[in-house]
Amino acid sequence: MFSFLIFFIILSVMILVHEFGHFAQARRLGIRVERFSLGFGPKLLSYKKDWTEYVICALPFGGYVKLAGDNWADCKGERYEFLGRRPFERAKVIFAGPALNYILAFICFWLVNLIGYPNITAKVGELMAGYPAEASGIAKGDLITAVDGKSVQYWPELQEIIRGHKAPQVELEILRDSRKIIISVGLRQEAVKNLLGKEQKINLIGIKPHGEVVLAKHNVFEGFILAGRDLFRLTALTLEALARMVSGGLSVRENVTGPLGMFFITSGALRLGLSAVLHLVAVLSASLGIFNLLPLPVLDGGHIFFLGLEKLRGRHLNQKTEEKITQLGFGFITILAFFVFWNDLVRFGILKKALEALGKVK
Repeated sequence: MFSFLIFFIILSVMILVHEFGHFAQARRLGIRVERFSLGFGPKLLSYKKDWTEYVICALPFGGYVKLAGDNWADCKGERYEFLGRRPFERAKVIFAGPALNYILAFICFWLVNLIGYPNITAKVGELMAGYPAEASGIAKGDLITAVDGKSVQYWPELQEIIRGHKAPQVELEILRDSRKIIISVGLRQEAVKNLLGKEQKINLIGIKPHGEVVLAKHNVFEGFILAGRDLFRLTALTLEALARMVSGGLSVRENVTGPLGMFFITSGALRLGLSAVLHLVAVLSASLGIFNLLPLPVLDGGHIFFLGLEKLRGRHLNQKTEEKITQLGFGFITILAFFVFWNDLVRFGILKKALEALGKVK
């Protein structure tokens, strides 16, 4: 029950932030917001102030902002109406939702770096037979403190430097029995598959981590820089994954999840603590922002695409044409939602358990 509550809060916060982006930008431009809704379906709570009705609805998986004059049939061309504004101004209102999701992701990554997160130290745990490290004099228990004069503390940063190293060998600064020693180690290049299943060549020296875990914390400035790096890497990885899924190089079934999958992932993050939950919110919020910017009808990116066409053509699309494209887009998103939901039922073993329970009842 507690996991569901946290999941509900996370989902609500992401939706609220997204819709608030549209709301705040519309208000800033002087466009009237007629309704700000968290959820869909029957109203549970409502409050009206000035031109805006604030609503909480029964179905929490979504939300929307209703702007004055947001369809051509009702628009009178007034300045306070959405369609009464220039394409660029309308694009700013639409873009503000995903942008605020991105800002939330950045803040969460920043907080993770400030609060601290478990990380593996750069202590050597095992030497791999036949690799350069074995012959270089490195010993189990050595703590690597620098690579070619560049300070390292944690295993991931040690891996990153060695894997991308250009020279044929590296110079390691090692702490052994309170003594600092310098050891030169050759590099062996091997082809491995990355997170997306793409083969790439990396450098190895043949060591495995000791498994010693410490709390990695950074100051405000370092945390800011690292948050930007984390968000950039997540964006690049997500865009590459999307491109590979479209081209067929990556399985959609294995790499896409919906609210059901998010609930199970949230449950796992809760067991790891606050940093893991904040990291999850950062990943989900950034992913929501990226997904919404895809140039598909119904999504924010689709609306921005239509506005780009309107700007180029000097006039908006025929209303019936736009409606048909929107209906097609809505149909595609609906089919995708059902596919993701069914996939999560199978992937997380829910369908199997349900069928087993039905079998026992019979």
